[in-house]
Amino acid sequence: MTALVAAPAPAPVSEDVARVVASRRPRRPRRPWGLYVAVALVAVVVLWAVIPGVFAPGDPLSGAPADKLLPPSGSHWFGTDALGRDLFGRVVHGSVHSLSGALIAVTVGLGLGTLIGAVAGALGGIVDDILMRVVDVLLAIPGLLLSLSVIILLGFGTVNAAIAVGLGSIAAFARLMRSEVARVRRTEYVEAAYGSGGTFFAVLRRHVLPNSLTPIVALAALQFGTAILAISTLGFLGYGAPPPTPEWGLLIAEGRNYIWTSWWLTALPGLVVVAVVLSANRISHRLGRNIR
Repeated sequence: MTALVAAPAPAPVSEDVARVVASRRPRRPRRPWGLYVAVALVAVVVLWAVIPGVFAPGDPLSGAPADKLLPPSGSHWFGTDALGRDLFGRVVHGSVHSLSGALIAVTVGLGLGTLIGAVAGALGGIVDDILMRVVDVLLAIPGLLLSLSVIILLGFGTVNAAIAVGLGSIAAFARLMRSEVARVRRTEYVEAAYGSGGTFFAVLRRHVLPNSLTPIVALAALQFGTAILAISTLGFLGYGAPPPTPEWGLLIAEGRNYIWTSWWLTALPGLVVVAVVLSANRISHRLGRNIR
């Protein structure tokens, strides 16, 4: 009877091989917590604009002189200003001015810029050259300078400031829309649509424009945050809403005289503006990644 021969022990797996095997294992996708926070913050600010009385009951224009320049506390989350008005309430009630102004600015830039870009990309030739040279001129002018020039013509106010900011964003929308229309026009399915008897306007309406508007959505989200910052800047400089309107830029401007003694008057409204702008940029970045 033959004796059983023991099988040789398996060779030890080297650390390099184990590391390679571990690296090839499928990893669980990370949750985009930053995106969740950005969406939640923007949603809260939108609720501030829609139902401000729920978050900050009371009149944002009236105050108690005895409570002036109080620091942040449980009763006054953002403190009070020089007239004893609750700063948190003024920030909440002022969100409608900043958000509505940003919405107007994006609408103006999106509408006019998309129209110019679509016409330039669809027609091409000398029309494209003329329109793009106009866009280049707009890009050569600093956005703030262009907005100030428009405000001088239209006058002060939140709506006029929003229109001025929107006119400054036309060039960005026009260039992107023109490039997208030109790209889609060269695709095979558009050529097939022409080959099957489709007219210029029918193909443009059914195929070119719908497939060119997707990246515009991400740019609109980015421009929304940029518009809030620009409108707040104009309000800070005194070209936006007149006092005592609780507009975010104006709130920051009103507190600059007390920055060494009452820092919260400028810091806390400024942090709100920064948080909203960064949140809009984060959402825009995510939309851009999904589109690509």
